[in-house]
Amino acid sequence: MIHHLDHLVLTTADEQACIDFYVGLLGMTLETFGQGRKAFKFGGQKINLHVKGSEFEPKAHLPVPGALDLCFIAARPLDEVIARIRERGVRIVEGPVRRTGASYPLRSIYLRDPDLNLIEISERAEA
Repeated sequence: MIHHLDHLVLTTADEQACIDFYVGLLGMTLETFGQGRKAFKFGGQKINLHVKGSEFEPKAHLPVPGALDLCFIAARPLDEVIARIRERGVRIVEGPVRRTGASYPLRSIYLRDPDLNLIEISERAEA
């Protein structure tokens, strides 16, 4: 019945810090749409951004910053991603480690965004 994910919503306590992380560090594109709404676009998906206390309706029952655990597949080798993250002074919480992805084994690192959401960045692991 379901084919794929179109978008998800991230609630942030600090809009600019969130934009700096997802656009400045991870290289997503900032899109403004509708009545001043913002989203991060990458590949064929997007993350809609809500600011805590000013969420758009309808919204999740209890939207809170820091409740997400997301896994992204890197568009370049993971070692390049690691180098960029380290150059920017962002702490890698764990990894690289092997994980199980939706379609294949992964080689992953973990870091936290400004709201403390857990962000996994992965590449396809060698068999």
